[in-house]
Parts: sequence; C-alpha cells; structure tokens
Amino acid sequence: MQRQLKVTYHYNSGFSIRVGSTLLVFDYWEGEGRRLGEVGRLNKGILTAFEQVYVFVSHGHPDHLDPVIYDWRAAVPEITYIVSSDLPIGKRGRRIAPGEEMTLGQDVTVRAFESTDLGVSFLVTAYGMNIFHAGDLNLWHWRQESSLREIEAAEQAFYGACEPIPSGVIDLAMFPVDPRQGMMYDAGANHFILTKKPRLFIPMHWQDRPEVAVDFSRRARTPQTEVLAMTHPGEAATITFEDKLLDIHIVEPPKDLTDLPLAPARRPDPHGMADLGDDPFADSDLPVDLS
Repeated sequence: MQRQLKVTYHYNSGFSIRVGSTLLVFDYWEGEGRRLGEVGRLNKGILTAFEQVYVFVSHGHPDHLDPVIYDWRAAVPEITYIVSSDLPIGKRGRRIAPGEEMTLGQDVTVRAFESTDLGVSFLVTAYGMNIFHAGDLNLWHWRQESSLREIEAAEQAFYGACEPIPSGVIDLAMFPVDPRQGMMYDAGANHFILTKKPRLFIPMHWQDRPEVAVDFSRRARTPQTEVLAMTHPGEAATITFEDKLLDIHIVEPPKDLTDLPLAPARRPDPHGMADLGDDPFADSDLPVDLS
C-alpha cells in the first residue's frame, strides 16, 4: 500500500507535515528576533488551507515554543495544541504526559514518551504513517567536559527513555544532532537509528551549522534507514512510502512569496494514500541534572 506525506523544514527543530487535508506542526520557532524569513514561516494562507491543524510543543524551551503559534487561533479557530504535561494549555489545548495516548481526530493519534531534558517526545500516527519527533530527547553528554559518572548517568537515562519507543515501525523520525556537544555529539542519533530503525531520519537542532546535518546524512544511513538533511527554511520533501520502496522528492524553498504553494484542502482516504499527491551550555538546551 502506498502512503504519502509532505514534510517542510522551518527552523531549528521546527517542522510541519502535510497529510492530505491535515497539517501537523512540531516545535515551531522563528528564531531570536524573528530572524526566520517569510519563505520559511507558516502563515495564514498556509494554515487556512487545511481542514485540521494540530500543533505539538514538546517542552517550554524558547527554541521549541514560539508564542506566535497562539496567534494562529485568529485565523484557524479550530486549531488544536498538544503540549507537554508541564506546560499551560490555554485555549484549544490538550496536555499529554509520557506514557499517555490520545485520539486527536479521524485516523490521527499521538503517544508521548519521555525526554532526557524537559517535556516529552511524540509519536504521531496519521493515516497509517508513524511520525516521531524527539523534542529534546537525546544522549546529552559533553565528552570533553563531563565526568565519567555524568556520562554514564546520561547514557542510562537516554537508553531508558528510548526503550519503550517501538522499533521497526517508525516511518519518519526527526531527532537532534547537536554539534555543541563536541566529541561523539551524534551518539544519541546513531543509537536511535540502529535500535529503532526508522525508514527515514531527519537530523535537527544542528545550531545553524547545516554542514553538520549534511555530513551526518552521508555517513549515518543504514540498509534500514535513509537519512535526509533538510538545511534551508522552507525546504520541503514529498515522501512516498511503499512496502519495499521509499521515494523522496525534494522541493527547494521558493525564491519569493509569489512562489509559495498553498496546500490543497483535500481529505485523505483513510484506507490508502496512493492518490495524495554559540554557547554550548545555553539555558535553552541544558542536559538533565545528573547530580
């Protein structure tokens, strides 16, 4: 059976995913001082093209939670926010804690898993596709700075948080690859690829260093997992999943606003998708307290 989605990279750990007439938005942030250009932003024209919009916030760090997301309610009154259980929900919001699962709409569910920093990670099932967004789940260690005891504690916390996440069923995973950690900065991402075997892995949170994402994508792929570097805000990829085939069509970001596409307001067939077309210790990303 063929299934299809379109993923768009915005900034840092921010992505939106189109599945037919449903839009899933994860950890959207426009950067310090609204540095994200219009081409990479979500706007009223895009949001109102969808029948359902779900916005996921993994935790309260400012680079994962942009207050602008709550302004979208004026244009999309039925928008739904799914946030970590330690965050205020506001209007049209639902909290979720690690281990909980909820139904969001027809053929859309979400499960929350633990993080090794604040909040949660998300596994969303949408029209038969499993989409994982890690938030700040990662093996947060600093090999040149941390003690052996701290590194061992970080490893234990990370492996424990990953253990309940199902293996071999994730179609698309978005996961941190943060070069600020220094040596072995990609240990968490490599462990996730080798143990969870997502069909497609997109590195995120690479701190305005696109060469890190590109280099990781070249050397981290396995026979079970393809790795895709998305490095320009507004860059999109249409992903077609079949039983033994993964097809990726890259769409470069438009040069100006007149080229911005609007998503079609189509309801997907729930039975098949074949027709659907640098401070290393900054407060926003400290590891868990290992003392």
